[in-house]
Amino acid sequence: MITLSVLSTEYVRVPVAATVAGAPYDPRGDVVQFAFVADGVNPVSGDWHTGLWDGGNNPYVAQCLVGPTGGVALAVGVYNMWVKITDNPEIPVRLVGQLMIA
Repeated sequence: MITLSVLSTEYVRVPVAATVAGAPYDPRGDVVQFAFVADGVNPVSGDWHTGLWDGGNNPYVAQCLVGPTGGVALAVGVYNMWVKITDNPEIPVRLVGQLMIA
């Protein structure tokens, strides 16, 4: 579980490993989005927030700015964190962990 202060604005980072036909694949050309929802709830279209790719590689790192100053502003609580990567033809959606805002 990742824990952030409700007062903090910072990137939440998630490592991403991708393969195509068994060979490593660079997903940084694909659109990445994050959703932060309550436990037991699947994200819906309005829950998705634009993410970015970190400049590093293997594993690649998807990131989303969270916080009250220019990021996804979340109230105090625990959220399931989802990542969606839009590729062609696949669009994987994965539950990647929990985020606690304290």
